[in-house]
Order: sequence, then structure tokens, then C-alpha cells
Amino acid sequence: MEVNEENLRQALMKKAIGYDADEQICEFSIDENGREVLCKRKVTKKHYAPDLSAIKLVLEKYRAELEDAYSKMTDEELLAEKNRLLQLLEEENKNAD
Repeated sequence: MEVNEENLRQALMKKAIGYDADEQICEFSIDENGREVLCKRKVTKKHYAPDLSAIKLVLEKYRAELEDAYSKMTDEELLAEKNRLLQLLEEENKNAD
């Protein structure tokens, strides 16, 4: 994966807002020929909570960009964005329970 500013920004945002990832645990045994054989694989979904340090960094680095984007919105667009964010929070709270 190429490291560039956009990839770093996406990774930082992912860490700032939290994410789900699959975690895989594999167990191996030795067969009669001495080779390793996969005998058990367990895949679980793990939730990584938002990271406060990442949130702080996002706010410091992108605050002007975010403020500029919101300052250009009309009142109707701001209301729609508010409703969208409230809906996301509500869904996140339901998923957390």
C-alpha cells in the first residue's frame, strides 16, 4: 500500500471514529508426516473504540477545513447535516447495546 497524505488521513479518521475488524485465531497440529495442518480457525469481529488522541489530532489538523465547509452551508443544509449526524449517533448507540 502506498503511503500518501490521503491514505494517512483515512487511517487517522478511521482511528478517530472507531471501527470494526475481523480477528482471526488459527490453531495447528502436526500430522503423521510431520507437517503442520490447520485444525481450528476462529474468526471474531472486534470493535475498536474511537481514540481520543486521534480525535484531538483530527480536530487540530482539519478544524479550519471543517469550519470552512460548514460555514458555506445554508441553514437547510446545516439542519440536514445535523439530522444525519444524529441518525448516525443513534445507530451507533443501538449497535453498542
